[in-house]
Parts: sequence; C-alpha cells; structure tokens
Amino acid sequence: MAKANKPTDVEITQLPRAALPEARLDLKSGVEIIAQFHKTLPNRPGVYRMIGEIGNVLYVGKAKSLKKRVATYARGIGHTNQITRMLGMVRGMEFTITHTEAEALLLEANLIRRLKPRYNVLMRDDKSFPFIAIGLDHPSPYLVKHRGPRQKGIDYFGPFANGFSLAKSLNILQKAFLLRSCSNAEFEGRSRPCMQYQIKRCSAPCCGLIAPEEYRELVDQARLFMRGRSNKLQDDLAKEMQVASNALDYERAATLRDRIRALAGIRDGQGLNPQGFSQADAFAIACDGGVSCIEVFFFRAGQNWGNRAYYPRHEKGLSESEILASFIGQFYQTNAPPDLILLSHEIDETGLLEEALGTLAGSKISLQVPKKGEKRDIILSILNNAKQTLARKLSESGAIAKLLDEVALRFELEERPNRIEVYDNSHIQGTNAVGAMIVAGPDGFIKNQYRKWTIKDAKGGDDSHMMREVLTRRFSRLNDIDTSDDDLSPDLIIIDGGQIQLSVALEVARELGVVENIKIIAMSKGVDRNAGREEFHEVGKKPYRMPANDPVLYYLQRLRDESHRFVIGAHRAKRSAAAVKNPLSMIEGIGPLRKKALMGRFGSAKAVSTASIRDLAATPHVSEEIAKRIYDYFQDNQ
Repeated sequence: MAKANKPTDVEITQLPRAALPEARLDLKSGVEIIAQFHKTLPNRPGVYRMIGEIGNVLYVGKAKSLKKRVATYARGIGHTNQITRMLGMVRGMEFTITHTEAEALLLEANLIRRLKPRYNVLMRDDKSFPFIAIGLDHPSPYLVKHRGPRQKGIDYFGPFANGFSLAKSLNILQKAFLLRSCSNAEFEGRSRPCMQYQIKRCSAPCCGLIAPEEYRELVDQARLFMRGRSNKLQDDLAKEMQVASNALDYERAATLRDRIRALAGIRDGQGLNPQGFSQADAFAIACDGGVSCIEVFFFRAGQNWGNRAYYPRHEKGLSESEILASFIGQFYQTNAPPDLILLSHEIDETGLLEEALGTLAGSKISLQVPKKGEKRDIILSILNNAKQTLARKLSESGAIAKLLDEVALRFELEERPNRIEVYDNSHIQGTNAVGAMIVAGPDGFIKNQYRKWTIKDAKGGDDSHMMREVLTRRFSRLNDIDTSDDDLSPDLIIIDGGQIQLSVALEVARELGVVENIKIIAMSKGVDRNAGREEFHEVGKKPYRMPANDPVLYYLQRLRDESHRFVIGAHRAKRSAAAVKNPLSMIEGIGPLRKKALMGRFGSAKAVSTASIRDLAATPHVSEEIAKRIYDYFQDNQ
C-alpha cells in the first residue's frame, strides 16, 4: 500500500509576483520577469511553477538546483518553439523548496495531476482501478469486486486494468473456490441456498452445506492462488481428485475436476503470462503525428490482469522518453508501484525515479528496459500492441476530423470545432428534473467532461424555462475560463429542441456575454419525431433538414442520442433515489429521533401518511404542532 506522498517538513517559499503589465507579455518581458525571480533563488532542490496572465499555472517543473534551472529560462535562448511561446506568457513564478530532488519529483507529479498545466505532459484519465476483495472480517469470508478506499480485515488483490478483466477473473474464481459473493445482510437472512449454489458458484456456507473448516480451507486456497501459488494448488487438487476417483466418489472427483479446469482457464485466456517474475507493471509508448499512446499492462501472481491504453496530452516535439517519464510519475500518485516496472524506452534520471517511487511504496523499486529474454519479448509484444492501438486511434480520429470539417462548413464555423457541447433535459411533468451536457471533439466523446444539473425550478415541466436555468448555470462559468484553452471553451453548442429553445439559449448567451465566439444551434425531432427528419434551427434562417443519408446528419444524431442516454440515465437515477427515500425526511422538523419514534409506532411511512392528527400527537417526541405539520404534508401531497 502506498505511503503518503507529501514531502516531510517541506519549506515553502512563494516569492512576490512581478508587476503585471497592461498588455500581453512578449518573450522579452517574460524573460525579464523570470530573471527577477532568479536573483533571489537558493541553490536547493525544489519545484517551480510558471504563472500566466490570469493566475493560471502554465508549467510545473522540478530541479536539483532551483537557481541553476531557472537560469536556463532567464537566458531566453536555446528553447523549443513551445517553451519560447510559454516564456512570453509568464507573468509570475512560485516555488516550493524540498529537502531532496526525489521529494521534488513527487511533488512535481502531484501538482501536475492537480493543476493540469497547459505545457506539461498530462495523464488525463486517472480513474481508479478495481480490485478483488476477500473479506476476512466475517466468519464466512466473501469474494467480491472492490473500488475505493480500503478497510481493515479485508485482503485486496489487484489492480485489474478494467472491470471486464476483473469480472472475468472473478467469474472463474467463483467456479474454482465456491466462495460466497452475497452481502453480510443477505448471508444472515438466508434459510435456503440461492441460485449461485445451484449453478455451482458457491458452497452455501449460509445454510451449513459445507463445514466451517472446509470453507476456510477454500478461502485459504483462494488467497494462495491470488498470491501466485497456482501450480502447487492445481497439483494438490489433482491428487485429491485421484484419491476421490479411487474411492469411487465420482461426484467429488467431478467437482474437483471442474475446479482444476476453472483455474487453468484463468491463464489460458490471458495471452501474456510471465514465467520469470510474479508481479510487475509494464509500460510501452508509441508516438505518431504528435499523438502518443501508452499501454499499461498489470502482471500479478504470474498472471496478466489486463491492460489499459492512455493518450496523454502534451506539446509536439517531446521525445518518447520525456513523455513516458512524466506519465509514470503521475500514474503512481494514486496507484501503489510494484517492485518491478518494465519500460519500452530508456528514460532520464532512472535512479531518481526509482528513489521517489521507493518512497511511495516503502520498498525498493526497479525500473528496467529489458534487452533480452522473456521480459524483452513481453515488452516488444506490448509495444506492438501500443502501435496498433495508436494506429486505430489515428484512423478513427481522421474519420472524425473529416466529419468535423463538414460540420464547420455546414454551420459556417471559421475552423474545425475542437469542442462541441450538446444540452438536453429530462423530467416527468416537472418532477425529478435533470439537465445535462455531453461533450465531443476530435477524439470522440469526452466523458470526463460530461455534466449534469439538478434543476431547481422546473415550472411544472416548462422545457424552455428548465433549459434557461441549465444554460445560465453553464454559461456563467465560461467567463471564468481561460478562453485560450480549447479544452474548456466550446466552439459549437447544440440544444435539443426547436426555435423556442434556441431563442432562450441565445438570450442567456447575450446576457452573459458569451455569444460572440460560440455558434449556437437547435436540433429538433421534426415531423412525426422520426430519425432522419430532424430540423435544424439557426439565427436568421428558416428551419431546414439535411439529406437522410448525410454523414454529418448521422454524426449529429449520434451526439443527440448520447445526450439523451446520459440525461435519461441521470433522471432515472434521481427518480429511483426519490422512490426509496423516506417521505418523513422531507418534512421540516422531523429529524432522526422523531422519525424513529414514528416508524416504531406506525411501522411504515405509508401508515404514518394515513394517521390522524390525534394518533400522530400520541407518538413520543411529536407535539400537536408537529403532528399537524405531518398531517398537512401528506394531505397536500396525496
């Protein structure tokens, strides 16, 4: 488990910012500002941050000597075009002094993940990985998937690259070890075996169909297997099967045979299965046309536990080594590093990165670029996988780019849109109303940018009023965004609706001053609400349709359908939550104590809703005034 990654006793120094000129800085001004800071810097390790015009962080870097590193920027020559452009945007700098360069590296990676500076390599997708958990905090331990913080008394095995890899392994483990997957509450309430027992996925400890000591043996076997002792376990099961067969206990022999087959199935379907090492993470990077793909494979217990592809954002011109080194530092801010990390490319300062990751893990970490043998074969296979994944990505991006060029032409945009936002809302007669935004761009749907809003005032189901609220809340934030960042400012906004919704959107945009740089259109279902007969609404134009077989229409339909899917899912989740919520919680003055007293006296919220004021007032802790309030609430909402 990773230790805290904050440097201990770090001395923090924030120097005063230089006076901000009225005009945008050029290279000369930026270099002069950096030179002013350089004069007062110590010759110590630390992290520096370059600050832009509106206080945004342009770049985060670390240095063994802050004074020497900043001196290279203060000269203002010998830099790439990207760095030169960045230096011209600098309006200030901030510094954090650390005890060691390894601490500086960890802090640098942490700040990059949090601040997402424009000129750094950004990991972008930092979702947590799932684990398999064996709950030892119960007399009959359970086997389940887990994502989130860890708890005492539970064994965790992972990470798995994705839910699919975990579900596949979990399915086989249930067949092989027959451990329960139900919750403790379900376990305690069982009087007869569930379907899992019938399909031979559980040994039914809930009903006493297996002795406690035998069940515990299954648990121990599962833990051994997840720690890489699979060969010994399969040999032991094979011996048990032979003994059962010799004793003519064919039913037990068949059960043991099925378990052996299940264990073999885990390795058979994994492709890459190392023999020379038990656990490692492997990284391979492929670059083409300024786009990078990093494939990450997880090997644990001598098994391949899946892989995930990342597409880090970075400036063009960076080498594979630079991108990979920055990515790894950010990757292990939220993931515990294994003892062995395999790389496809040599990186600078390998020893420093090993020291920093060792601090996180609390053990020695080795970064290797294999030159021969099994490890080399595995890395070459992963590198080939990265190249193929990147080729598919570029192919898909090329097709989307052509569509976006056509979208720009169709809607008279100055250039290809990098960010398209689609808005929709969902409700039932104004109840549980939700508004949502989905985002798409050259790389497809940008799901980590999706947003949903609980609509505060639905006006009984008035769609235009709800759209006004959603757009007001969204557009009000656009004024706070650095519009030079194309990732956050939309080029095209599509409203699900007709002329009325378009008028509302334009009115809100004018009020908040965002209409000048953003094209807004509306897309309605059209006649008979049939797909293919959608109507498009723009300012100064009559509603029009696109040809039924138009690729641009298909693309816009996909965007619209995705917005429907997302907003309807949000609405259903809100409706389901409301359905199970105790209505007593909605009444002012009814806290946990009175709620418990009412439920104890009447048995259910439904019974409370039909009770008289006199009966309600007879409940402990409920006065006549509160009783009348409860009675009126249910009368008003019947």
